[in-house]
Amino acid sequence: MSSSFEASATAHPNIALVKYWGKRDETQVLPHQSSLSVTLAPLSILARVEFGHPKNEVEINGVVAVGSERDRVIHLVERSKLWCSPPVRSQLGGARVATRGDFPKSAGLASSAAAFAALAVALREALKLPRDTREESILARLGSGSACRSIQGGFCLWDRGQREDGNDSFSRQLFPADHWPDLRLVVAVLSRQEKDVGSRDGMRHTVHSSPYYPAWVKDAEAEIPRAIEHIKSRNLEALGELAERNAWRMHATAFAADPPLSYLLPSTLGVILRLREERKRGKPFWFTLDAGPNPVILTDAAHQDEALQLVKELGADQAIACLPGGDAQREA
Repeated sequence: MSSSFEASATAHPNIALVKYWGKRDETQVLPHQSSLSVTLAPLSILARVEFGHPKNEVEINGVVAVGSERDRVIHLVERSKLWCSPPVRSQLGGARVATRGDFPKSAGLASSAAAFAALAVALREALKLPRDTREESILARLGSGSACRSIQGGFCLWDRGQREDGNDSFSRQLFPADHWPDLRLVVAVLSRQEKDVGSRDGMRHTVHSSPYYPAWVKDAEAEIPRAIEHIKSRNLEALGELAERNAWRMHATAFAADPPLSYLLPSTLGVILRLREERKRGKPFWFTLDAGPNPVILTDAAHQDEALQLVKELGADQAIACLPGGDAQREA
């Protein structure tokens, strides 16, 4: 078989402004509610795929993957082969997959979202398939739900869909990366440790044991049209308030699980509470927070440096200035 069945791609992580938290179908990775996110450039992950090996091999940041991490990657590899004709499929053999990122993994910064988005794009390129953001989004979703929102840049909506096969549950771009050039997102890296409870397990535990969960689903879905309007009008204050409200409510469902589940550290609360005080002084600082201890501050270009300095003063190991990023890209 030709060694040309290989490709590389990069993708940015994304931060949800209206969160995804909980699946109605574990196998198809179908959410209970829709979600809306913005990509985070310059953070990125590179995925490389090479078919034609005796067996499947997976490496993440230079370390051989095992267990569920490896299984999720191989699942995407095998699913992608279904797009090929039987003669080609029989020749592909195993795949060697390697991903490498420039930011911490498993720390609530959507490393899996960027990795599986990049992998989905690289797989289609390696198999000589044309760009198709819908198909890429569905494939990425099967690796990590939020990965479907990293296929395209800017502001993306992941529609929960209705079909049992998941073919109507994918992400689409609502506004491109350059829609809001003044928006800035400052990532406060308070911890680089991997989470004790991964997002998949945390979601499952919350869905099955939190009495707040049904209310969370209803409320999160209702926030989507309001968030879209705030983004459309570039209303930072309104979007910031909505993002904070949605983040608090997502974490509240996890706090109410049995036993309780918390992704926050004391330093996380320190940053969050300080932002509230800074707003009283007229600073446009709001937070959002995925399933991890590292908050992301929403602000504007004029106040980016102040936000960076603030989180460093509050103990951040690293502060990263981001802006809305572009689409996942095939690499030459």
